[in-house]
Order: sequence, then C-alpha cells, then structure tokens
Amino acid sequence: MLASAIAKAALLRGEFVLRSGRTSRYYLDKYLFSTRPEVLGPLSEFFAEAIHGLPGGPVQRLAGAELGGIPLVTATSLKTGLPCIFIRNKKKDYGTAKQLEGVVNPGDRVVLLEDIATTGGQALEAVEVLREAGANVLAVIATIDRLEGARENMDKAGVPFHSLFTKRDLGIDE
Repeated sequence: MLASAIAKAALLRGEFVLRSGRTSRYYLDKYLFSTRPEVLGPLSEFFAEAIHGLPGGPVQRLAGAELGGIPLVTATSLKTGLPCIFIRNKKKDYGTAKQLEGVVNPGDRVVLLEDIATTGGQALEAVEVLREAGANVLAVIATIDRLEGARENMDKAGVPFHSLFTKRDLGIDE
C-alpha cells in the first residue's frame, strides 16, 4: 500500500519544529518519499485520479510550490499531460524577476499540488500568487494532511481542499 511505503520512507520520530512554529514528536520528510521513483510514480497516479474528479470544469494547469511541490507537480504533469507551473517562494531579483515559472493565463483553471499540509500556510500563499496572476484555483490537493488545521484554514479562504492521505492513513495516531 502506498501510505505504508510513504510512512516507511519518510516518518521520523524525535523533536521537530514545523514551518508553522509548532513542535511535533514526528516529522514527515517529504524529500524522503518524493525523491523515490517507486513512491513518486504511484503518487502521480493518485493525484491524476483526484484531479479527474474535481468540479469546476476541466483542469488546464497544475501548480506546485518551491521546493517540495515541484517533484509532485512534475510527475503528475507527465502522467496527465497537463502543463505545470512552478511557484517560487519569492520573486527572483535577477533575470525575468518572476515568481511563477511556466505559463498561466487569466482565467486558467489550476490545481495546486502540495506535499504535507499542517496549517496550509504555504499552500495559501501559493494560491494567492496564482490568483494575483489571474488563475482560477479549483483546489489544493495535498499528499498528506497532518490534521492540524489545513482543511479549516482552506475552508476559511474559500479554497477546496483534498488530501490523498491523512496522518492516520500512515499509522500516526498522535
């Protein structure tokens, strides 16, 4: 089962500070699963299936935020044939000085793929960047929901939220 493979590859125990500032006794290291083809390949299939069932019209583009979302959106782009957009954490201060890499047109129907959602803060920042570019963000789909507020924060922001797995699916009960 894919959830077990993710947990086996990425679940670390100890004392960790999360992006949200909270401390946790476990950490899901996204790079330990997103860099493994035997996990990333099946994940792209799960994402493709989730994208196919979304309301709001056909999805035109996929987006992923730097750095963890990039392998997810790339693999899923290859699986679905949909073009993808990479979202930088901040605008470059050289060259084209862009925050979005790839093409996004006003009105494009976009789905943001996320790695691990705790409070949803990074995903909401990425959604805002996409909206400023004129995209219609249909949903955020996370690989794993830690069940620590991401869904509620997305709901408050009016962004449909889905996850492929929750921490419970990975056998984490704390």
